[in-house]
Amino acid sequence: MKKFRNIFFYIGVIGIFSGLMYWIVLVGEKQEAGRNIVVRAAETNPWSDFVTGFSHSLHHPLAVLLGQIVTIILFARLFGWICKKLRQPSVVGEIIAGIVLGPSLLGMYFPEFSAALFPKESMGNIQFLSQIGLILFMFVVGMELDLKVLRNKAHEAVVVSHASIIIPFALGMGLAYFIYASFAPEGIQFSSFALFIGISMSVTAFPVLARIVQERGIQKTRLGTVVITCAAADDITAWCILAAVIAIVKAGSFVSALYIMGLSIGYVVVMLNVIRPFLKRVGDLHASRENLSKPVVAIFFLILVISSYATEVIGIHALFGAFMAGAVMPENMKFRNIFIEKVDDVAVVLLLPLFFVFTGLRTQIGLLNDPHLWMITGVIILVAVTGKFLGSALAAKFVGQSWKDSLAIGALMNTRGLMELIVLNIGYDLGVLTPQVFAMMVIMALVTTGMTGPALDIINFLFKSKTAVVDAEVSQISKFKILVSFGNPERGRSLLRLANSLTRKLNGNAAITAMHLSPSNELNQYNVEEYEKESFSPVVEESHRLQQKITTLFKPTNDIDAEIAEVANRGDYDLLLVGVGQSIFEGSLLGKVLGFTTRIINPNRLLGTVTGKEKLFDSSSFDERTRSILSRSHVPVGILIDKQLEKIDRVFIPLVEPRDKFLIGYAQRLINNAEAQITILDLNDVVKNDAEIRESIRAIEQNAPQHIRLLQDKTIDKSFLAQQELVILSLETWKKLMESHSEWLNNTSSVLILKP
Repeated sequence: MKKFRNIFFYIGVIGIFSGLMYWIVLVGEKQEAGRNIVVRAAETNPWSDFVTGFSHSLHHPLAVLLGQIVTIILFARLFGWICKKLRQPSVVGEIIAGIVLGPSLLGMYFPEFSAALFPKESMGNIQFLSQIGLILFMFVVGMELDLKVLRNKAHEAVVVSHASIIIPFALGMGLAYFIYASFAPEGIQFSSFALFIGISMSVTAFPVLARIVQERGIQKTRLGTVVITCAAADDITAWCILAAVIAIVKAGSFVSALYIMGLSIGYVVVMLNVIRPFLKRVGDLHASRENLSKPVVAIFFLILVISSYATEVIGIHALFGAFMAGAVMPENMKFRNIFIEKVDDVAVVLLLPLFFVFTGLRTQIGLLNDPHLWMITGVIILVAVTGKFLGSALAAKFVGQSWKDSLAIGALMNTRGLMELIVLNIGYDLGVLTPQVFAMMVIMALVTTGMTGPALDIINFLFKSKTAVVDAEVSQISKFKILVSFGNPERGRSLLRLANSLTRKLNGNAAITAMHLSPSNELNQYNVEEYEKESFSPVVEESHRLQQKITTLFKPTNDIDAEIAEVANRGDYDLLLVGVGQSIFEGSLLGKVLGFTTRIINPNRLLGTVTGKEKLFDSSSFDERTRSILSRSHVPVGILIDKQLEKIDRVFIPLVEPRDKFLIGYAQRLINNAEAQITILDLNDVVKNDAEIRESIRAIEQNAPQHIRLLQDKTIDKSFLAQQELVILSLETWKKLMESHSEWLNNTSSVLILKP
């Protein structure tokens, strides 16, 4: 009755007030007399009116900007993903995306489409938005600098970083001497041109370098600490030099620039001696997320804006102010991490791609239409690599590093990335760099950033590291070794319970490694340790409850599935245990097993339809990452479909074909270590026709007669399946049962799929 009452009330309210509005319009129209109201002609074409209005909306500046942002982000993500798969920093892909969307490719082959997507009058909007993104990004870069580490290792860091600046700076100025007459813009003094070429050669991309160090897993080593510290010192020094260079270029002479430098020094003194203590006091009072109210957040962002405004007005660019604002933030790790999380996603995901594409739109590679120009580009790259790579390596060797570490430091310091593009764009805006030189320098930035990974691989190959020896020793350990790789910490608990059930009574003859990998682009200097601790906390807690000793392994990476397989293969583990994600399987057969019945499009099924591989996805029902791990791993793999696996007392193992005989070994391990009750189903008379399997089951019955039973009945009721805590089957059997007996899998708690 209540339902109908609500319906009547709804209809009554809508009807009465709609009639009232119509009556108001009728009465109001009487006031139109004498107001020269223009009435559209009846013969006007409604479709024509719609098309005209739609075209006007489509070309509105806001619509154009939003369309540009969508296109830019899609291209940046796509090329960034491709570069990750090629083990390159995503920033390389984002720079390439900008070049593709610019006049070098899209503008050259599809000029009309390029002009419609990026009309000249809209470029100002992209530039201003990208500058806001850069300001936020430089704020994060300043916060990611760990000044405590810099102070502790100041001696080595200053020697290496300053050598890695002065040597390429000098070589860059030498290069400027030879190309000034041919490539410098009209009216630009040699000193201005030479200074910008010099600073362009000496920049290191601290954020890209930090992520490469994390991905390589060397952030906690002596090499990782030294190179991060060197890069931090390099960043601070380079930005101070850049500020001086900008001051000289804008003032026109060194003497005139002294006024700007004087104001800049005063600004830095105020930031360090007034603003920094004030922010520290505020930060100490509001160090937790709960205490960080919006008015407090507003104070810090206001400092960011005022600092950027001050340096822009002084004449040393707003980005330096943003960098300084980040550097003087309270040194409390949790506090900085909170702010980095607030800013990082908006700056990196949404606004920074605009800067890359804006740079790409300025980069006209088509201007390099002569072999001589490409030769000059090659010389620029050679000078850049020689100055930065060799300068850093020789300085590192001088302060006592080994040749291997020295060359690795040189390769890492040679990474230029986004920082180089910022310097180049500043030079372009000031009119110091011509479009030709700008294009050459962008190519240099791409090459020097892209060569970092391969250079490190070559160095590691030439200097055989002890890591390979350690890995060989690990692989020779006679213990039964299980690698548990988890993404979700709660799923990690279940995987550890399963590993413990396979090894519990081996009395020290088993080794369990719990591994968690994280996308490197989601981590920063300040949240790595905290994130690692939070990720492993539930698993470590479970290990204490189970009294199971484990080894933890954490590593940021840009290719998680490849890294999982590589670690498993390198360690020669006896079993790799992984879990599968649930949300991506909604609407699929595996979704039914996991308890999802919502009918939505499965992304894998959709991709399979588009690429003609639908059968492949139907047969495996796994996500791309799980399929990749299966194909890359050379060790046995167990895939746990976890439905809150708490204990493993009752286990159901269907044998479908003779190749499933390896499952008997796992049944025996569960009986010996967890005293599990195993039920084996001889589905196709596999046991009956295979003497080896019969003998294995008979041997288990003799040692544990109450723990294993063999069923011949092919009809299994739901009540029996509901009592089983785990179903174990082979990968091939899984594919067959998904088609023929999916109801079995629907009514069980958890499923373990094994690939021998």
